[in-house]
Amino acid sequence: MVRLLTLSLMLVASTVAFAQKKVHQTDAAPAPIGPYSQAVEANGLVFVAGQVGINPDTKKLVAGGVDGEVPQIMQNIQQILKAAGLNWSDVVNTTIYVKDLANFQKINTLYAKYFEKDFPARTTVGVADLPGGASVEITVIAARRK
Repeated sequence: MVRLLTLSLMLVASTVAFAQKKVHQTDAAPAPIGPYSQAVEANGLVFVAGQVGINPDTKKLVAGGVDGEVPQIMQNIQQILKAAGLNWSDVVNTTIYVKDLANFQKINTLYAKYFEKDFPARTTVGVADLPGGASVEITVIAARRK
Protein backbone atom coordinates (compact mmCIF):
# COMPACT_ATOMS: atom_id res chain seq x y z
CA MET A 1 0.00 0.00 0.00
CA VAL A 2 2.83 2.39 0.89
CA ARG A 3 4.53 1.65 -2.44
CA LEU A 4 1.33 2.35 -4.32
CA LEU A 5 0.84 5.62 -2.47
CA THR A 6 4.48 6.62 -3.08
CA LEU A 7 4.21 5.78 -6.77
CA SER A 8 0.96 7.76 -7.03
CA LEU A 9 2.52 10.80 -5.35
CA MET A 10 5.55 10.62 -7.64
CA LEU A 11 3.30 10.45 -10.69
CA VAL A 12 1.25 13.44 -9.54
CA ALA A 13 4.39 15.44 -8.69
CA SER A 14 5.97 14.75 -12.07
CA THR A 15 2.74 15.63 -13.86
CA VAL A 16 2.44 18.92 -11.98
CA ALA A 17 6.09 19.76 -12.65
CA PHE A 18 5.71 19.05 -16.35
CA ALA A 19 2.44 20.96 -16.57
CA GLN A 20 4.22 24.17 -15.54
CA LYS A 21 5.24 25.72 -18.81
CA LYS A 22 6.14 29.17 -20.02
CA VAL A 23 5.69 30.60 -23.49
CA HIS A 24 8.46 32.82 -24.90
CA GLN A 25 7.65 35.33 -27.67
CA THR A 26 9.50 38.21 -29.32
CA ASP A 27 8.71 40.69 -32.08
CA ALA A 28 12.36 40.36 -33.17
CA ALA A 29 11.50 37.03 -34.84
CA PRO A 30 8.63 36.21 -37.22
CA ALA A 31 5.24 35.73 -35.62
CA PRO A 32 3.90 32.17 -35.84
CA ILE A 33 1.91 31.48 -39.00
CA GLY A 34 -0.33 28.97 -37.24
CA PRO A 35 -1.59 27.92 -33.81
CA TYR A 36 1.78 27.50 -32.10
CA SER A 37 4.24 29.50 -29.99
CA GLN A 38 7.72 30.65 -30.97
CA ALA A 39 9.07 28.77 -27.94
CA VAL A 40 7.76 26.87 -24.94
CA GLU A 41 9.72 26.11 -21.78
CA ALA A 42 9.04 23.12 -19.54
CA ASN A 43 11.29 21.62 -16.87
CA GLY A 44 14.24 23.81 -17.86
CA LEU A 45 14.07 22.88 -21.54
CA VAL A 46 13.15 25.48 -24.15
CA PHE A 47 11.64 24.09 -27.34
CA VAL A 48 11.94 26.58 -30.21
CA ALA A 49 9.44 26.04 -33.02
CA GLY A 50 10.81 25.46 -36.49
CA GLN A 51 12.04 28.65 -38.11
CA VAL A 52 12.30 29.39 -41.81
CA GLY A 53 14.14 32.33 -43.36
CA ILE A 54 11.42 34.91 -42.93
CA ASN A 55 12.52 38.46 -42.21
CA PRO A 56 10.46 39.60 -39.20
CA ASP A 57 10.22 43.18 -40.55
CA THR A 58 9.05 42.39 -44.09
CA LYS A 59 7.33 39.11 -43.16
CA LYS A 60 8.73 37.65 -46.40
CA LEU A 61 11.15 34.84 -47.14
CA VAL A 62 14.62 36.28 -47.73
CA ALA A 63 16.23 35.88 -51.15
CA GLY A 64 19.25 33.74 -51.94
CA GLY A 65 18.05 30.24 -51.10
CA VAL A 66 20.15 28.45 -48.49
CA ASP A 67 22.78 31.25 -48.48
CA GLY A 68 20.19 33.84 -47.46
CA GLU A 69 17.82 31.67 -45.47
CA VAL A 70 20.19 29.97 -43.02
CA PRO A 71 21.64 33.22 -41.59
CA GLN A 72 18.10 34.64 -41.27
CA ILE A 73 16.88 31.45 -39.58
CA MET A 74 19.77 31.53 -37.14
CA GLN A 75 19.13 35.22 -36.40
CA ASN A 76 15.44 34.45 -35.75
CA ILE A 77 16.36 31.59 -33.41
CA GLN A 78 18.94 33.76 -31.65
CA GLN A 79 16.26 36.38 -30.94
CA ILE A 80 13.87 33.76 -29.56
CA LEU A 81 16.63 32.31 -27.37
CA LYS A 82 17.43 35.84 -26.17
CA ALA A 83 13.76 36.39 -25.26
CA ALA A 84 14.02 33.23 -23.13
CA GLY A 85 17.24 34.46 -21.50
CA LEU A 86 19.37 31.92 -23.36
CA ASN A 87 22.03 31.86 -26.09
CA TRP A 88 23.66 29.46 -28.55
CA SER A 89 25.76 27.82 -25.82
CA ASP A 90 22.53 26.60 -24.19
CA VAL A 91 21.36 24.72 -27.31
CA VAL A 92 21.52 20.94 -26.82
CA ASN A 93 19.72 19.67 -29.92
CA THR A 94 18.77 20.90 -33.39
CA THR A 95 16.80 19.45 -36.25
CA ILE A 96 17.34 20.75 -39.76
CA TYR A 97 14.79 20.09 -42.49
CA VAL A 98 16.13 20.68 -46.00
CA LYS A 99 14.49 20.37 -49.40
CA ASP A 100 17.71 19.59 -51.28
CA LEU A 101 20.33 17.50 -49.49
CA ALA A 102 22.87 18.66 -52.08
CA ASN A 103 23.01 21.80 -49.88
CA PHE A 104 24.10 19.79 -46.81
CA GLN A 105 27.73 21.03 -46.79
CA LYS A 106 26.74 24.64 -47.44
CA ILE A 107 24.26 24.48 -44.55
CA ASN A 108 26.96 22.98 -42.30
CA THR A 109 29.31 25.87 -43.05
CA LEU A 110 26.67 28.54 -42.36
CA TYR A 111 25.31 26.73 -39.27
CA ALA A 112 28.73 26.15 -37.66
CA LYS A 113 29.39 29.90 -37.39
CA TYR A 114 26.88 30.17 -34.54
CA PHE A 115 28.54 27.68 -32.19
CA GLU A 116 31.92 28.17 -30.50
CA LYS A 117 32.53 24.58 -29.38
CA ASP A 118 30.70 21.51 -28.19
CA PHE A 119 28.16 21.44 -31.00
CA PRO A 120 24.65 20.33 -30.03
CA ALA A 121 23.29 16.97 -31.12
CA ARG A 122 21.68 17.32 -34.55
CA THR A 123 19.49 15.55 -37.03
CA THR A 124 19.18 16.60 -40.67
CA VAL A 125 16.13 15.43 -42.60
CA GLY A 126 15.50 15.69 -46.33
CA VAL A 127 11.91 16.75 -47.03
CA ALA A 128 9.72 17.23 -50.09
CA ASP A 129 8.46 20.70 -49.17
CA LEU A 130 8.53 23.40 -46.49
CA PRO A 131 6.18 26.28 -45.59
CA GLY A 132 6.22 29.37 -47.79
CA GLY A 133 8.60 27.92 -50.34
CA ALA A 134 11.49 27.82 -47.87
CA SER A 135 14.57 25.72 -48.60
CA VAL A 136 15.48 25.09 -44.95
CA GLU A 137 13.74 24.94 -41.56
CA ILE A 138 15.55 24.62 -38.23
CA THR A 139 14.22 23.85 -34.77
CA VAL A 140 16.21 23.81 -31.54
CA ILE A 141 15.99 22.62 -27.97
CA ALA A 142 17.93 24.57 -25.35
CA ALA A 143 18.55 23.71 -21.70
CA ARG A 144 18.47 26.29 -18.95
CA ARG A 145 21.55 26.05 -16.72
CA LYS A 146 20.96 25.84 -13.01
